[in-house]
Formats: sequence, C-alpha cells, structure tokens
Amino acid sequence: MTTIEMLSWNVNGLRAVHKKGSLQQLLQSRPDILCIQETKARVDQLPLDLKRIPGYFCYYSSGDKKGYGGVGLLSRKEPLHISNSLDIDGLDDEGRAIVADYGGFILFNVYFPNGKASKDRLSYKLKFYDCFLDLLDRLKSEGKKIVVCGDVNTAHKEIDLARPRQNEKVSGFLPEERAWMDRLVEHGFMDTFRIFNADGDNYSWWDQKTRARERNVGWRIDYFFVSDNLKDSVKSAFILKEVMGSDHCPVGIELDA
Repeated sequence: MTTIEMLSWNVNGLRAVHKKGSLQQLLQSRPDILCIQETKARVDQLPLDLKRIPGYFCYYSSGDKKGYGGVGLLSRKEPLHISNSLDIDGLDDEGRAIVADYGGFILFNVYFPNGKASKDRLSYKLKFYDCFLDLLDRLKSEGKKIVVCGDVNTAHKEIDLARPRQNEKVSGFLPEERAWMDRLVEHGFMDTFRIFNADGDNYSWWDQKTRARERNVGWRIDYFFVSDNLKDSVKSAFILKEVMGSDHCPVGIELDA
C-alpha cells in the first residue's frame, strides 16, 4: 500500500498561473495527483508544455464557452479509465468535471457552479448539486470508494467563512446551498479537512478586490470529500495557504491506496 498525495486548486486561469510560474512551483513537490479547476481555456488554447508535463499524464476538459470554466487533471499514475462526462443530461456542456477511475477509488474533480450571477444560475447550481449527489449515491450503493474534490462554491458551516452573518443572503452561504452539503455528509461523504482540524480561520478563497487575503477574511469553499468506506485510508488533510497565484489556494489530502 502506498500513500498518495492529492491536491486540488482553482487556478482562476491556468495560462495565467503557468505564466507566473506558480503552477511549476507547486509541481516541484511532485504531488501524485493535481486537480485543477477554472482553467478558463479550451484544450487547443493551452501551450504544449501544459499538455506534456514530464512525469505526468495530463487531461483537460473544457466547455463550449471560451474563457470560462474548465478543469484539468495531472496524474503521475495513469488512471484505468478517464471521462470528461458526468453522464447527466444538460450538465456536461460547461466542462465542469473529470472522472478518473484508479481501481481502488474513483476520483471526481469538479468545478461546481457559482450561483451569484442570477436566480437562473442559482437554480442551475442547485440542480447540479442534486444530480451529482444522485450519481454519488448510485456508485456508493455499488460499493465504490469515492473521492470528490474541487471548488464547491459554498462554505458549509459558519466556521468556514470569516463573516457568516454578513453573508447569510449571499450565494455561497445560502441555507439551501448549505443544506445540500448537509445531505452530502448525511449520505456518507466526509469533509476530510474536518477529520483533522476543527479550528476556524482556515480558508481557501479570498476576494481579490478588497485585498481580503492580507487580512485573512476568507471562505473555505474548496474541499476534499471521501466516501465513508475510505475514512480510515485518509492520513492527513491540509490547506496550502502560502501558495499564491490565484484568489484560491490549493487544498490536499494524503490517502493510503
């Protein structure tokens, strides 16, 4: 059995993070798996050195809209199977997921929708949530071991953002969004960070416009969840708040598999 280090990072523009050198710096530690969200690039827009990274199998998924969404997976081990689809009608056109089957577990790298733009986008987000949980339930009922990571675009508990009272009516902390995360946990998926850390002031996203990172006025909206049949395999969970280059920082776990 080997210990696998997995990282997840919303880069808020993969080409920009690559140009700054931030991605290369993160990869110097040689994580086994790096899941990327919000690449903001179609595959044909990426430079060759992002498609052929020495020591990594590189996979990308993008939607129909240029400069929007998109996810990537960099893996030192080749998955048994890779898919850019959740097989959910109407929810695959924005390039929001890569699914990798490693045999011992199935990894979902997901950039969940943001609901702040309009009521329609909030409705889309909630529909995405519900359909995705149905998919997880089906796989879990088959005995699959599951890892879900990515930008969930919701802070679960009051401890997960600096100013909960001021954001009770803001998408990302609405009761109906948080209720879905409650259901996720009730259905047997564990917030890995909270297995090891019950403290506040641990965030993964900060508003750039207000320079909130300097004051640590943030939100924890980037997560690793595992199905409860993987709980004993999770050896650590952490937030790499010192990693710069995006308005998010990477989060990660170590998993025996």
